[in-house]
Amino acid sequence: MKADKIIRNAKIFTSDKDNILASALAVKDGKFVYVGNDDGLSEFEGETTDLNGKFIIPGLIDSHVHVTMGAGYDLVGSMGTIITCDSKQEALDFIADDIKKNPGKDRYCYILDKKRLKGLDLTKEDLDAICPDGELQIQEAQMHSIWVNSNILKKHGITDETRDPVPGLSFYVRKDGHVTGEMSEGATELPIILDRAMNKPDSEIDAAIQRWINFCLSVGVTGVFDAGISGYPEFHEHVYSRLRSMDLEGKLPVYVDGCYVISAAWEAEKGIRELKRMQKEYNTEHLKVHTLKLFMDGTLKLHSGAMVTPYADTGDLGCNAMTLEETVDLLKVLNKEGLDFHVHTVGEASSRLVLDAVEQVRKELGDDFRIRVVSAHLQIQDTADLTRFAPLGVIANFTPWWHCDDVEVYKRLFGEERSKLLYRCKSVWDTGALVTWSSDTIVFGDFTAWNPYLGMEVGMTRFVSDKTKIMDVERFKDIFPPLNERMGIEEMLLGYTINNAIQLGIEDKKGSIEVGKDADYLVFDTDLLTAEHDGFSNNLPSEVYYAGKRMQYEPYNNADKTDAEAKLYGRAVPYFAAEAMWMEIMESMWKELFSDEDDWDDSI
Repeated sequence: MKADKIIRNAKIFTSDKDNILASALAVKDGKFVYVGNDDGLSEFEGETTDLNGKFIIPGLIDSHVHVTMGAGYDLVGSMGTIITCDSKQEALDFIADDIKKNPGKDRYCYILDKKRLKGLDLTKEDLDAICPDGELQIQEAQMHSIWVNSNILKKHGITDETRDPVPGLSFYVRKDGHVTGEMSEGATELPIILDRAMNKPDSEIDAAIQRWINFCLSVGVTGVFDAGISGYPEFHEHVYSRLRSMDLEGKLPVYVDGCYVISAAWEAEKGIRELKRMQKEYNTEHLKVHTLKLFMDGTLKLHSGAMVTPYADTGDLGCNAMTLEETVDLLKVLNKEGLDFHVHTVGEASSRLVLDAVEQVRKELGDDFRIRVVSAHLQIQDTADLTRFAPLGVIANFTPWWHCDDVEVYKRLFGEERSKLLYRCKSVWDTGALVTWSSDTIVFGDFTAWNPYLGMEVGMTRFVSDKTKIMDVERFKDIFPPLNERMGIEEMLLGYTINNAIQLGIEDKKGSIEVGKDADYLVFDTDLLTAEHDGFSNNLPSEVYYAGKRMQYEPYNNADKTDAEAKLYGRAVPYFAAEAMWMEIMESMWKELFSDEDDWDDSI
């Protein structure tokens, strides 16, 4: 048989669990037509390459990213000036002085750690007094709440009568029934933060997407699940329209599996209707939309992650966006329509609710229940729930680069013993559940956290060292407990390939090197199966193939950018200062968590 490309004498990790290792492959018309040992190549003829033992894996898939949100932040640019102050008045004085020095801007943007207000609140009246004519927004440092002045409220039609998406979770802060200008979580804040991106020309949106595509190719990510934008479907879909156009022009060499996002039960009916429409409209070779995404809860450090056992420091339980009954009803409708369900579940009560709902629907529908249900992030689970994913068929999606952290923070949140029970991915994996890996970052920046090899490294080590390819913030060199939750390299590779393909529903085409599948594969000079785990994030493929075609791209490097290097990414150097901004925010936040300088010095 004539083949387009033949490879022999390689070490191939196929991700085919029935044939995990091979030494040879052949490609024709963008598909694998042979996978096995060198002897089986005798029936093929064509261009042949002897790789002399080089390592090959399937193209990688990232099962939870934010392409549309990342593009939005990219277009907006800087989130604003960081305010360092010791009181509310100092913060207001800083802003007033900055506006005086920089008159005439359409919008003034700042970042402020709420703790610096010493328990006081900022209101729209405070902001109106120093910025009566323009627009003023202040992003809280945790990036889950925002303050704005009246001009922005008016621009977005936010009044005292505006409905809270999820009271207690995603809401407009009110006093005596009146909105104050403060709002919580993405469904309320993201439309404001990203509104400046909506009117950018298509050329700028395409440039942002192209920079992301270049990164994907440079690390060998050939497919992703885009987890969308909460509260701003207009911009989310606008980016999808550009992805569709790029694909129709042959300019999208990454498979994008999309979604429609809701944040509350009352949005479900519209969400399903819109999702079905988008499923038809965004249906090109490399762009599909068939998943409803729900933010079931918030974050642990803001106490908005939903808990079974109360937070140790506040006694709060957090909040779920839906009740069990509402989730059951939603699952039935999704199953009827053949649509999948992807759920943000940080806290133990949110993932338990998803498991309970699936269990109830499976009892009612039996084998007629066929949709994919993904429970994402899973920072903390009640021990009783760890064994439930496998029998219920719920996919457990973890974000492994998070699996290193400062346990002291979680001791405050959960107490000594519970603080050692986070990110229990190995326990879930060992039950036979389908475990998938993701990067879940919302800004492009220099793509440090999007790097799948960073996810693999931290998944295997549960710490970050001087060898780790990551922005230079806190280095947690002690293993984040529990130690027995560290993963092996084969588990990381399977999760980033065939398991993620199953989550996206493309396992018949992608995710493993098997005959008949798309010839997406990566060539490495280093054997990843034997590579050192500490510093694993520095690995990069030497060659990337998509549908059998070798891809061309600019090399990925997250080191400090020179002017010339920055231009390769189509960006100005100040945008790379975003990493410095995040470092300053993190340093400010961490310092306030420790009671004295000795504790702070020890932590870093």
